[in-house]
Amino acid sequence: MSPIHVIRPLKYRAIWISDVHLGSKYSRAEFLLDFLKSTECEYLYLVGDIVDLWAMRKAVYWPQSRNNVIRSILGKAKRGTKIIYIPGNHDAMVRDFAGARFGEVEIRDHAIHTTVDGKKLLVLHGDEFDSVIRCNGLMSLVGCWGYDVLMWFNRAHNGLRRLLNLPYWSLASYLKQRVKNARDYIERFETIVAREAKRRGVDGLVCGHLHRPELTYIDEVLYCNDGDWVETCTALVERHDGSLQLLHWADEKHTLKDVQAEGRLSCAS
Repeated sequence: MSPIHVIRPLKYRAIWISDVHLGSKYSRAEFLLDFLKSTECEYLYLVGDIVDLWAMRKAVYWPQSRNNVIRSILGKAKRGTKIIYIPGNHDAMVRDFAGARFGEVEIRDHAIHTTVDGKKLLVLHGDEFDSVIRCNGLMSLVGCWGYDVLMWFNRAHNGLRRLLNLPYWSLASYLKQRVKNARDYIERFETIVAREAKRRGVDGLVCGHLHRPELTYIDEVLYCNDGDWVETCTALVERHDGSLQLLHWADEKHTLKDVQAEGRLSCAS
């Protein structure tokens, strides 16, 4: 009889996820559910836009996978994970409950996370620094329409890639890296939030909002963007030695499958 292989969860001290957009048909909830089942942590930060109330005003898309994500998060809370929920612009209604606790989930406008090696990180969604959303409602609506079109093409493109047995690939992320206006906007945003972290006297910050994962230093401030679960399927994690890492779960999941397949082959040989 072949031995049974138990896949042990990946253990981290802290995990940050944002921009899940549950309620939108573009949410990659299946990837997130796989990630949540494959990891354990002491702290889980939900850094905004977890539920997409904007999308749900037009149409609610809520298959069972969305319920499973919520259950997985609450299951972690019951097993002792400290969960901090920091709402974003797409779930801004939840900000009315800042300071409240629902079971084991604490809601805050922002948080300060101290890594095991003593670094203080400001945690916020980031939309408060987005001049388009804060100052121009019409531009925000136009941007949302354009983004929906882009996500439609992204979904169709990846449907074809699945038929060809190719891994997930984000068209939106590719365009953000290639289009100059998008790059300029992202750089301005990153500079502004890094400046705010420096003003508050912390060592760095963690945000979401841009759907662009990043881990870098800006003017001696550690800038971390945990990405999203619509385009990139990424999370920021703190290991138990205090080091930080971005996990690209679409790639990681593919790698894990390869490792498991190799394990089965070696056992059979």
